[in-house]
Amino acid sequence: MAYNVRDLAGVWLHEVSHLVRDHHTRARRLTEASARHEAAGRPGSAALDPANPRREQVRLNIAMDLEINDDLLKSLTGPPGAEDTGPRLPDGALTPESLRVPERDLFEEYVHDVTSSMVADHWTDCGSGAHDGPTFWEDDAAGAHPLGDYQAAAIRISVRDAIAAGRGTAPAGWQRWAERYDRAPQDWRTLLGAAFRASLGAAAGAGDYTYRRPGRRTASLGGRLVLPSLRRPLPQVAVVIDTSRSVSDVNLGSALTEVAAITRAVGVSGRNVAVYTCDAAVATAQHVCRAEELMLIGGGGTDLRKGIRAAMARMPRPDVTVVLTDGGTPWPKEEPGCRVVAGLFASSRSLTYFDSDNNFVDCRPPQWIETVHLE
Repeated sequence: MAYNVRDLAGVWLHEVSHLVRDHHTRARRLTEASARHEAAGRPGSAALDPANPRREQVRLNIAMDLEINDDLLKSLTGPPGAEDTGPRLPDGALTPESLRVPERDLFEEYVHDVTSSMVADHWTDCGSGAHDGPTFWEDDAAGAHPLGDYQAAAIRISVRDAIAAGRGTAPAGWQRWAERYDRAPQDWRTLLGAAFRASLGAAAGAGDYTYRRPGRRTASLGGRLVLPSLRRPLPQVAVVIDTSRSVSDVNLGSALTEVAAITRAVGVSGRNVAVYTCDAAVATAQHVCRAEELMLIGGGGTDLRKGIRAAMARMPRPDVTVVLTDGGTPWPKEEPGCRVVAGLFASSRSLTYFDSDNNFVDCRPPQWIETVHLE
């Protein structure tokens, strides 16, 4: 097939996108996960069929092309009326619209939309740099001079920095990728403490007036007028701890450490800190002054929405809710009425996955939750 210069530029951007989005590594993980499902006797829950590797390579490739092209097409389309002289996708490029499938974020989602008839009609192969499988037309590793891990990482960093420098000009999918890729490591205790203190300061406010103790200037008025004094109200804090089966003892130890820090930050009154241990149901609800007073009970499934609802039912209602979890939980669809800070344990499972019924599950906290990774 002959391409002109504009089409070749679009194809080049497409192929580099496979590298930038680390498709070969992600394909390997999905293939290995499908093989594990097959070995466990649950073939219907696997995303891929290990018995047909060549066909599944094409399915993966089509799904990856959809992940790339849905964003690339938007970035290559100029404003209405402008002269279009830049790169473009060639005719016949696979898009969600051309295959009549919903637009999604990741190829791991698209692969469930790719049917056998699509594979037969659109047999495509971008090579092992995409699907991580063998192809007859590629040189072997000795002759191809493949990029090393550090070289590939350097390319991804360059692309990320270019997107960050031109914020607002890249399509939304690329911006999301750039925001997630290779975040600089930071001290998670500092981050969680800062997020909590910011919420605490907003909840406490600058202060409030009270007549329980006259102001210091009252005496200068000779008893003719009583002035109120300023006081700083202590905020109400709720802590929801994930005690499900997937949370390790190390993670629970980290949770106790954070509870101790929270009680010190709030003050001496244990009535201001309520701790809820929760797996698939709320196990305990305690007011604590010290972390040593906690009873960690659980060991089942995970639904921390129940813990958050129990916290919001408490009177007085919390000003700040801190959720300490491995992330494998559904989240409330709407803000519960107070600021929420989520601390995700270092051993957190993947927050997006396919369940045993082959349904895509997204456990990422919503945007209105301040999220800190406890690494």
